[in-house]
Amino acid sequence: MRMISICPSNTELIHYLGLTSSLIAVDDFSDWPKEVQTLPRLGPDLSIDMDEVEFLKPDLVVASLSVPGMEKNIDELQKRDIPHIVLNPQSLEEIGQDLLTLGEAAGCRGKALHVQTEFKEMIEQFKATSSNVSSVPSLYWEWWPKPVFTPGAVNWLTEVSVLAGGTNLFKDIELASVQTDWEDVRKREPDHICLAWVGVRTEKVKPEIVRKRPGWSELNAIQEDRIHVLEEDLYCRPSPRLIEGIWKLGNLLHREQYKEIELPALFKT
Repeated sequence: MRMISICPSNTELIHYLGLTSSLIAVDDFSDWPKEVQTLPRLGPDLSIDMDEVEFLKPDLVVASLSVPGMEKNIDELQKRDIPHIVLNPQSLEEIGQDLLTLGEAAGCRGKALHVQTEFKEMIEQFKATSSNVSSVPSLYWEWWPKPVFTPGAVNWLTEVSVLAGGTNLFKDIELASVQTDWEDVRKREPDHICLAWVGVRTEKVKPEIVRKRPGWSELNAIQEDRIHVLEEDLYCRPSPRLIEGIWKLGNLLHREQYKEIELPALFKT
């Protein structure tokens, strides 16, 4: 099967199912696993070169609606009658279901069931560990610094927060992504600040920018240096790599409890 992925999280799902060798091209932002870094590039995930996609004659394009603006990719795939599936998970359960959806489309349902089972088992292990933590700190997740975007209740990072022994500061807003402002965040007084700027490598994220915001120097999270630069590819992409992200965050927040958890080889990058 000749496959194309036009979203980084889909490329990762394909790898978990052992199908990386079937990929013939990917979007510009797909960077994991390292094997895909030499594949032909089709442009950013919001501006895919559909002429090139059509020219390559794929058996299956794995598309996404995880970011606003991707709808035009789906429209073009439909208009050109290119075989495709569309994934749009907003929760860990839906990510697990996407493994089966992709597995069925690619003819490897058995492998998909195995990976889904391991994925679910790790989630249950995190649930058990998080239920035994002595305190539950609030986490302010920052996807983008200006204007400020943070995940709301309808997002996998709300679940990730709980499984790591914390709680999403904006879980009260029934949206997947919330545009807010610095003053709103300051008033909510987060216990931890988690910076995972989408598309920005960790070495490019500057906590100093956050510390200089009006009134933020008064926050305990900043005074006590609880500001964390996290790998956006382990938190901002809806794929099984979130398991490693949960494990790392749990060890950051509650080292004594989470150090006992051993990540299966499947989820080590």
